[in-house]
Amino acid sequence: MSEKKMSSSRKHHLKSLMLSIAKDLLEEEEREREEAKRQYMSDSCPPLSMPRTMQELQELCREIHHKIDAIDEERYDLDMKVTKSNKEIDDLKIKVQDLMGKFKKPVLRKVRMSADAMLKALLGSKHTVNLDLRANLKQVKKEVKEEDKELRDVGDWRKNIEDKSGMDGRKKMFETEA
Repeated sequence: MSEKKMSSSRKHHLKSLMLSIAKDLLEEEEREREEAKRQYMSDSCPPLSMPRTMQELQELCREIHHKIDAIDEERYDLDMKVTKSNKEIDDLKIKVQDLMGKFKKPVLRKVRMSADAMLKALLGSKHTVNLDLRANLKQVKKEVKEEDKELRDVGDWRKNIEDKSGMDGRKKMFETEA
């Protein structure tokens, strides 16, 4: 409690004083700007005197064109300075972010990409790596067992039953047994 609190009336009084001083300063700046504008206009644009002859009119047009060219060059130079300074500001912002070490992590989107495409993106177009995994597998030949062969020779059991059903089937059974 070593700090003394200021009364609200004192705060209000100081605030009103600060606002009035700021208002006066702003008005003074506005007057200075207007005066600088008038001075620039009087220096850059002398009062217009209308020529009476064609020769004087052509001379006035040439003079105006020269002034337009000079002003356009100045505008271009200023524009280039502004773009250069904007680039420098952006670079400095990036450096400050690097030094602070705080980065906003961008939201990553899921991307479906094959392994070949991913390696091509990472390594560039110079390195073409083919990840055909099936090509690297060993070829294994399947041995056919004799039991499987016998089962295939017997055939479908439904066919045997259909052949033996009915009178023709019984007749065949007797004929083959005898």
